Amino acid sequence: MSSPLSASNGAVGANPQYQQVLQQAEQLFGASPDWVTFFREILGIEGVARQTFPNFEDLAAFEKSDEFDQIQKMVVRLRENKATADAESEPTRVITVRLPKSMHEYLRTEAHDLRTSMNKLCISKLLQVIEQDLIPAEKTAPPKRRNLNSAPAATTPAQQTVGSSMGAAPTPFKSQF
Repeated sequence: MSSPLSASNGAVGANPQYQQVLQQAEQLFGASPDWVTFFREILGIEGVARQTFPNFEDLAAFEKSDEFDQIQKMVVRLRENKATADAESEPTRVITVRLPKSMHEYLRTEAHDLRTSMNKLCISKLLQVIEQDLIPAEKTAPPKRRNLNSAPAATTPAQQTVGSSMGAAPTPFKSQF
């Protein structure tokens, strides 16, 4: 099947690993999965891209490639075709994002202008690659990459802390019961 989305660029010196990930994405895209399945299998935590590029620098370089751009366009096309996977195959999660009122109004207006929901607009924005220098660094610690394959260490109630939103040192959590 040949389409603008599935046409691999035959650039001289193209990275063979990039081509391999794109080829697997094209195969899955050809099967017309829902967009969530495609994202999970190709770009998700245990997807082809992260398995091929396990370190941050290699993954970041791949995300700047033409091949990654083609995969992103496949995600968009699949999002146009089907709303989402059924809840049994991929449950949804809800996050709360604190943002200024002016930014909320901007997003609401942008969604209206684009004739889409805020949810679809925000998911589209979250799917975009953002350069690291556009993400404010935390002042308290140098950036670290989490090991996504290990579970967080278990804590006992005595180890749990409650921190102040003003940046004060955490204090031990005490149950009132």
